[in-house]
Amino acid sequence: MSSAPRRVESLVTDKGNVPVYTTTIVEQPWDSYSEQDHATWAFLFRRQREVLQGRACREFIENQQRFGMNPERIPKFEDLNAVLGPATGWKLIGVEGLLPELDFFEHLANRRFPVTWWIRRPDQIDYISEPDMFHDLFGHVPLLLNPVFADYMAAYGRGGVKAHGVSAQALVNLTRLYWYTVEFGLIRQHGELRIYGSGIVSSKGESIHCLESAAPNRIGFDMKRIMQTRYRIDTYQKTYFVIDSFEQLMEATRPDFVPIYAELATREAIPAGEARSTDVIIQRGTGEGWATDADT
Repeated sequence: MSSAPRRVESLVTDKGNVPVYTTTIVEQPWDSYSEQDHATWAFLFRRQREVLQGRACREFIENQQRFGMNPERIPKFEDLNAVLGPATGWKLIGVEGLLPELDFFEHLANRRFPVTWWIRRPDQIDYISEPDMFHDLFGHVPLLLNPVFADYMAAYGRGGVKAHGVSAQALVNLTRLYWYTVEFGLIRQHGELRIYGSGIVSSKGESIHCLESAAPNRIGFDMKRIMQTRYRIDTYQKTYFVIDSFEQLMEATRPDFVPIYAELATREAIPAGEARSTDVIIQRGTGEGWATDADT
């Protein structure tokens, strides 16, 4: 453990942001958070809880409440672990910033979720290029209380460790699956679209864009399609994939991905915003929630 945790952020160069990786595991320096840090957490927490009413999936809201998360102070990892461990066997660990892929996969495979210990500065309120504590704690952690989603995350970690030994392209395919489910996934609940992806629930603009804008494609879950689809990190998503349940995600992890990687290696990647005739498009009905193109 490091006694003096660093704040590791990407480097800003003339070619854009360059990610910087760290493997250090740290204790959360809770007593060192400034009043500005707590105020930043409070502002972001209140803003997101307001915008997520009627937009986030039921499990996200309920589990945040089970953790006792509130806008008053930054949560303590040890308090959250006291709830999380007995429920699903997961544990939060403090990190300084982005982890190398294999380290990240190994943590997930062993039910350890890395949480960045520091929170964004006031000038980064609306956008930060790497995950900070607000993204990790507010966005990711609530669904780790859901047993099925918690199992999916551990299975994803095991799959990542395996893919790391297959090929660079296999890692690309698997990273796309994480992006379009864990980070930017949507779910249908009671005929309505709801958000579960952490990259959406921690962003005011994306929370509104993903459900209310006519611009993006909303496509029914298809694992091979997802693994083929590129994504953008510098703008709102042009495509979202919609699951019908968390059980659907868990079932998707059961097959051996190695033959799938081999099959996809023969196919061209699909641009982020492209829709295809074989896609199951999810579209808003007239006063009847969301339906697939097959239903209308």
